[in-house]
Amino acid sequence: MALKFYNTLSREKEIFVPINPPNVGFYSCGPTVYNYPHIGNYRAYIFADTLKRVLQYEGYKVNHIMNITDIDDKTIRDSQKEHKTLKDFTEFYTAEFLKDIKSLNIELPTKLTKATSYINEMVAIIKKLLDNRLAYKSADGSIYFDIKKFKNYGKLSHLVIEEQKENASGRIKTDEYEKDNAQDFALWKAWDEKDGDVFWETELGKGRPGWHIECSAMSMANLGEQIDIHTGGVDNIFPHHENEIAQSEGSTGKQFVKYWMHNEWVLVDQKKMSKSAQNFYTLRDLIAKDINPLAYRFWLLMANYRTRINFVWEAVEGAETALKRLYGLYLELGNEYGHIHKEYQNKFKEYLEDDLDTPRALTLLWDVMKDENMSNGDKRATVLDFDKVLGLGFDNLKKDVIPHEVTKLAEEREQARKNKDFKKSDELRNEISLLGYLIRDDENGYKITKIESSNFFKKI
Repeated sequence: MALKFYNTLSREKEIFVPINPPNVGFYSCGPTVYNYPHIGNYRAYIFADTLKRVLQYEGYKVNHIMNITDIDDKTIRDSQKEHKTLKDFTEFYTAEFLKDIKSLNIELPTKLTKATSYINEMVAIIKKLLDNRLAYKSADGSIYFDIKKFKNYGKLSHLVIEEQKENASGRIKTDEYEKDNAQDFALWKAWDEKDGDVFWETELGKGRPGWHIECSAMSMANLGEQIDIHTGGVDNIFPHHENEIAQSEGSTGKQFVKYWMHNEWVLVDQKKMSKSAQNFYTLRDLIAKDINPLAYRFWLLMANYRTRINFVWEAVEGAETALKRLYGLYLELGNEYGHIHKEYQNKFKEYLEDDLDTPRALTLLWDVMKDENMSNGDKRATVLDFDKVLGLGFDNLKKDVIPHEVTKLAEEREQARKNKDFKKSDELRNEISLLGYLIRDDENGYKITKIESSNFFKKI
């Protein structure tokens, strides 16, 4: 079966054919480092990580670029509130982001690019757009992209420009604006007193870049004028990705991205999770409730990336219980390493090749664990093979000494079983589970397992 992805540009599943196989140029929108990302944001990064892992699993060589937006309205505003330099402020939140992605077992991209390191590249693109008469300078010295002069504007988001309000020259200087109304957008923002000491002296004048031009400059500088895959959340389709297409293709005359892929929202109370709505949680909130970040990754993989999901604590707690169960079954396999089961592997690839069907892939993982016809060594090899894509940290699991409190409860439960007091036996099993241990009965009595990943389950 061929690898197929849903392309936002065509609104169809398409067979994946890279521009220069086996190489894949892959760009994903990273964080704006003005605060801790919320767990809804992390769906985009886990999705991008899963996609990259699938591509590598299929034998492609992936050059993955992810940006760090360390210059925009929000970073300037909040750094000033905290009386810090922009550099000190953004470097702190960049470091926190890197801690978070490590806890989620997200592989680092090939290169993390900071917007402030690509000012010259942005200026060069803007100059081309001015030369191509797709951009203009307003009275205050800011430079805007004229969307009416780019004939394909709206092809990604399917906006019909003729139905939009008239653009007003120089009116839209902020990075974010009405999501349902296309406007000329800022490529370069002339300095004003609100920017303080954040500016660059360039051929375009004293100022700083707009948000959208940053990603075009970073992607083209590292991946070339045409790239295979660009990812992000659905909220980036318009205006950010639409504007990326306009300014990139307007400067080169070539198709910018072949496959646009977007993940859906994480909701809270059936509403989009966002900082502006104050209805969000961070990874720190999960950890405060003793929920390991990998349980959140596991919960997200239980749904297709293009499906909206509603966050409730009980669901993530249930995911953690299920993941611990999987870990327990894996640890009981011992240390023998056998052979990857080819039939299971082929099914696993088939599911993932169908637009990253991780829910069915996880079902297959359970099937492997429960297959009585497989040796423990073959199960272990197959699980570790699957985990190259799933990223659930099986290869980092370790067993710990069981504390006396847990062994005492286990003995009480064993006695209850012998007395056929199954209600009490179940209650004691639940108590043991709440302490972070799994108990499994076998012909020799029972086994107790504590689940902990040495690398990924540490508190942030």
